[in-house]
Amino acid sequence: MNKTALVTGAASGLGFEFSKLLAHDNYDLILIDFDEKRLLEASVNIEKQYPVQIQKLIFDLSQPGVANEIYSEINGKNIDVLINNAGFGLFGLFNETAWEIEESMIHLHVLTLTRLTKLIIKDMIRNRSGKILNVSSLAAFQPGPLMSVYFATKAYILSFSEALANETKGTGVTVTVLCPGQTKTNFENVSAVNSNTKVSKVKLFTADPAKVARYGYDSMNAGKTTAIPGTMNKITAFFSRHIPRNLNASLVRNIQARIRK
Repeated sequence: MNKTALVTGAASGLGFEFSKLLAHDNYDLILIDFDEKRLLEASVNIEKQYPVQIQKLIFDLSQPGVANEIYSEINGKNIDVLINNAGFGLFGLFNETAWEIEESMIHLHVLTLTRLTKLIIKDMIRNRSGKILNVSSLAAFQPGPLMSVYFATKAYILSFSEALANETKGTGVTVTVLCPGQTKTNFENVSAVNSNTKVSKVKLFTADPAKVARYGYDSMNAGKTTAIPGTMNKITAFFSRHIPRNLNASLVRNIQARIRK
């Protein structure tokens, strides 16, 4: 009997790549996304390659109470792997951006992720087995002017995941947090739509989502706590933790303003 993995934001980008890796390893899948058409396409693509069972759930994870609905929908099914991947960004000065979008982001990155993890980790600990992978960002290591709420919520995911990794030692459950830099996903397009701004022009260090997903997946399977793919990203994370916060904020603001001119 196959094990089961649940992946949020599974219709494209990293979520889709994680889903393929899991299917290759014979996990049955519970795939969640708000985009029904793209989720169906992703599922068909996976089913053509791998003989696994796929349950597709259409949920807007930015809405209040959705984690409880998901847990009810899976109806007591044992989850062996949980990948909290769904996310989006918003660019602009905080006093000018739309609160409704930022509230949705906080619900998605913080409340839904935390509640879904709490529901599923209880079962994992009871079974003394399970793996959780939370997708944060390189943004988690620094304050982010012009994307203040995004950077702050990703910092929450990093801190929360590292704390859980410590709490679950010796339980049979591991928690890993993936902190990628800029990656070729739908993230930039969603950010542009939400903020009515231009997509980032920086492409030189944009990573391949398949490679980033593989790095995160391997790190999860190895029980690693914090996974930062790429040498430059590791260097950035290191220096972000060792330079003055006000200087860090100024550097980030300068970069954000330049790449979206």
